Amino acid sequence: MTSEPQKIRWGILGPGTIAKAFAGGVAHSRTGTLVAIGARNPGKPGFAENFPGARILDGYEALLADPDLDAVYISTPHPSHAEWAIRAAEAGKHVLCEKPMGLTAFEADAMIHAARRAGTFLGEAFMYRLHPQTAKLVDLVRSGAIGEVRMVKSSFGFAMPGFMPEHRLYANDLAGGGILDVGGYPVSMARLIAGAASGKPFAEPDKVAGAAHLGQSGVDEWASALLHFPNGIVAEVSCGISLAQDNVLRILGTKGRIEVADFWYASGREGGTGEIRIIRSGGEEVVEVREDRWLYAFEVDAAGEAILAGKQEFAWPGMGWADSLGNLRVLDKWRAAIGLEYEIEKPEKRVDTISGRRLRSGGTIIAKREIPGLPRPASCLALGFEDFRTFSSGMILLDAYFEAGGNVFDTAFIYGSGYTETLLGQWLKNRGVREQAVVIGKGAHTPLCYPDVIGKQLTQSLDRLQTDHVDVYFMHRDDPDVPVDEFVDAMDREVRAGRIRGPFGGSNWTRERMDEAIAYAERTGKQKPGALSNNFSLAEMLVPIWPGCVTSSSDDWKAWLTARQMPNFAWSSQGRGFFTGRAGRDQRDNEELVRVWYSEKNFGRRDRAIELANRLGKSPIHVALAYVLAQPFPSVPLIGPRTLDELEDSLQALDIALSPDDIAWLDGGSDQHRRTG
Repeated sequence: MTSEPQKIRWGILGPGTIAKAFAGGVAHSRTGTLVAIGARNPGKPGFAENFPGARILDGYEALLADPDLDAVYISTPHPSHAEWAIRAAEAGKHVLCEKPMGLTAFEADAMIHAARRAGTFLGEAFMYRLHPQTAKLVDLVRSGAIGEVRMVKSSFGFAMPGFMPEHRLYANDLAGGGILDVGGYPVSMARLIAGAASGKPFAEPDKVAGAAHLGQSGVDEWASALLHFPNGIVAEVSCGISLAQDNVLRILGTKGRIEVADFWYASGREGGTGEIRIIRSGGEEVVEVREDRWLYAFEVDAAGEAILAGKQEFAWPGMGWADSLGNLRVLDKWRAAIGLEYEIEKPEKRVDTISGRRLRSGGTIIAKREIPGLPRPASCLALGFEDFRTFSSGMILLDAYFEAGGNVFDTAFIYGSGYTETLLGQWLKNRGVREQAVVIGKGAHTPLCYPDVIGKQLTQSLDRLQTDHVDVYFMHRDDPDVPVDEFVDAMDREVRAGRIRGPFGGSNWTRERMDEAIAYAERTGKQKPGALSNNFSLAEMLVPIWPGCVTSSSDDWKAWLTARQMPNFAWSSQGRGFFTGRAGRDQRDNEELVRVWYSEKNFGRRDRAIELANRLGKSPIHVALAYVLAQPFPSVPLIGPRTLDELEDSLQALDIALSPDDIAWLDGGSDQHRRTG
């Protein structure tokens, strides 16, 4: 007697229209069974009929707490996908999330981070990608059925009866419009075909241009985009909620074209025969794909098979994590091109973290230390964040860093043409944590490296930061042709005005100029420079990365910093990739790495970092960061993670406590010492 095969017990979070289609897919699947639904209004009529046999639970929290569920299908409106996917992962539930996975690639990355940490499955529900018709289409492209692919044209557009402000498709706060609702289909197909033409699972465009009509609620009612891929393929994609389009996929090659109508329905919601038309100069060929299984059953079974096999993401041609992130990055660029930022993404309405909770204070993962001149303890790691251009994208990292215990934020007048300061100001105000934060400001960068620029730029910086002072201030560059006393006088005036309320100093200043500035201040009773922000790393910078940069990694510098007990907020503290697999004695493809870091002395340090990392079960970059933290003077590394995974990876360095002997050995000053634990 054989036992029944194990089935995945599904719950539905958000029982709307698409959830009914999914429930039908579960009912016709091999691997799944529908157990429960979570509803905000459990008494709403129709649940019993639309979801037969499923228990109706009061609220989404109740669904996630149900011990009889293995996996959750999330079909709430777009803005809450990230919150509930993260909470589901935290509850140990596997997740299939309706597209788009998140509003942005940044949200999707946070969702993936949560699943990775929890060891749970996370997939994006593009149902067509799991259907045999899609695999057949890829086979035709790879086999050269139409020669070399040159262009892809695809649309997914329909016309609503009229403007309906209460409908989710027109609601700004529900992230309505065509791009997020249906634009992901033609984009994902174009990326799939461009990849198939190159023998890859998918391809990423190197250029994205977009245009759209934004209606009276501010959402895109019809939109188009051009995608250019590195292999020369150009894709024209369009979508709409107020404009019916032909909805035909066209793949144009050197020997003909392929056409598929409504490709996302494949052979039909409840099975049937799909048609792929191949049109060449000699005539037309129709390739039929007969499939009796229900369309949504394919994604149910693909997710179920992955879960049962202990996998955390879809197997190709399903949308794996990298595929989902790539797709959303295209949608992000499309939206940026048309200026579409939803009200729900702006600071006024983003009052919670990505998981839907209020920001928590008191984190202890990142330790704090006293820095002379600062009114509050400063975290041992400072955060730089130049890569974000919207509040909703940047807040994810800022929140996570703060909740881990971080409170030192590195900004500068020139970063992001001022947007880094603007973003931090929005975040500090929105989260109400200005008095817990240590804000670093920088100004007077070359070519505007003059004393009278300091006050003018600081005024603009404070306006962007929505505060009346910075806690640490650095001149971003030095101009040796200007007497150092003029710079000290300018910064001292800002101290006396209360606009700098901690130490000031130089970023990329030499020891000689710092000594001269300190001596001048001591003679005249001015505040003397009390901090530095120069490059400092286990690997010594051989030549400046950028003009005017100064490294402090030499023996002379270390002695000076130690004697002065000068705090150094170290940039490029991990050698800009020198301690990763991107570098190596025989790897010379990265011009910057070769020019700035490649020396036998640095490679010796790298070898020892690798040796120690292997003993500790860490990575060489963790050892490199721990080296900067363990210096005999106040040393605060600046880190610049772009994702939660990168932030969490950097924090692993905090587990490593290096002794003075360890430091000497890593440096190469003691060949006898070997770290053993």
